[in-house]
This record gives sequence, C-alpha cells and structure tokens, in this order.
Amino acid sequence: MRERFLGRTVLRRLPGLIAGLVVFGVGIAVMAASGLGLGPWEAFHQGIASRAGLALGTVSILVGIPVLVLWWPLGERPGIGTLLNVALIGTATNLALPFLPRPAEPLAGLTMSVAGVLLIGLGSGLYLAADLGPGPRDGLMTGLHHRFGWSIRRARTAIELAVLVAGFLLGGTIGIGTLLFAFGIGPVVQAFLRIFDREGRVGRRRRPDLAEELESPGTVGE
Repeated sequence: MRERFLGRTVLRRLPGLIAGLVVFGVGIAVMAASGLGLGPWEAFHQGIASRAGLALGTVSILVGIPVLVLWWPLGERPGIGTLLNVALIGTATNLALPFLPRPAEPLAGLTMSVAGVLLIGLGSGLYLAADLGPGPRDGLMTGLHHRFGWSIRRARTAIELAVLVAGFLLGGTIGIGTLLFAFGIGPVVQAFLRIFDREGRVGRRRRPDLAEELESPGTVGE
C-alpha cells in the first residue's frame, strides 16, 4: 500500500491523475450548464448550492470533507488521489461554469449533456488508471462493503438513491441528463479504462466481485 501511494512511480502517474480530475470537473460543469440534469451526487451538491448561495464546485469540495471523515470508522484510508479528488474536481467545475453557454434549444442541451457524460467518463478513466486512491464517495461505498458485508451493488445503490432523493428535495436538477449519466457512465468509464489502463492494473487490484460490480452502469470514481 505504501509503495502504491509513495513509490517512485507516483510522480509518473500524477499528471494523468491531475488531468483526469480536471476533465472530470469540467464534465460536471458541462452537464450543469446543459440544464437537463446531473448525476445523483452532483444533483445533491446543486441542491445544497442553490439553498446556501454557494458555487456548485465549492459544495462538492465541502461535502467531500465529511464524507472522508466517515471513512475512518469504516476502516478506509485515503491516498494522494483521494485528497486531490476533493480539491480539484470542485475547483475545475467552478472555473469552467462561467465560460459555458446555457443552451435554449433542447437539442443543444442534449448534446451538452452527452458531452458532459463523455468528459466525466474520460476524466474517470484517467483518474482511475493512475491508481492513487479512490474518490471520497467510492471509499464510502467500499467502506460499507467491508465493514458491514454489504455487496458493492447494494452499498452503491443505497448511497446513490439516498443522495438522489435528497438532491431532488433540495432542488437539484433531475432530468434526462440524470438518466444519461446513470446508464451511460459505466460503459464510458470502462471503455476509457481499456485505453489508459492497458495492463489492467486497476482491475487486478480489485477483488473479482468488486471489479465486476464497479463496472456496472452508473458507477464512477468520484
């Protein structure tokens, strides 16, 4: 574990990690600007942002901190990728949003929403291939899996449904973009992982049951 996060190869993997996190954050901004809906966690962040008067990316950063705190009683520990995940995705979202158009035509909005899913998938592939620690929300999922014996699918579904309902109640945007994300992000991430992790290092590191379920639609390494 120490070699994985502190070894000589870390510097070689950092550029891919940072690029992936930035692209991920831009993808979230593109989906938000489309106005057609966000993934569960980002809808939750958007709902909080609208009520608190904060930027979407700022809420993503702030929510990531207590999520990380929940790791400790569950036995999970962060890597450098985890910490950079908290800081860079939200920052990239905040920086990108002011420069993006707000389409009035449904087709333009749909195109942006699809582009956002593709960008998030690209960012996830780069970030996951760096293999420098899971995102805060993925760590919460695997923590529940290891601590309580829940299947990955059950833990992921429970968390995603809870934040999706909370996001809806808080006023987050739920729509066709949410469906595109739910059904599209898994295959897109898997396709990009085949490109950026040709040796299959990430897949081999995971237990077989974990790897299979993490590749299901709706899974993303934030």
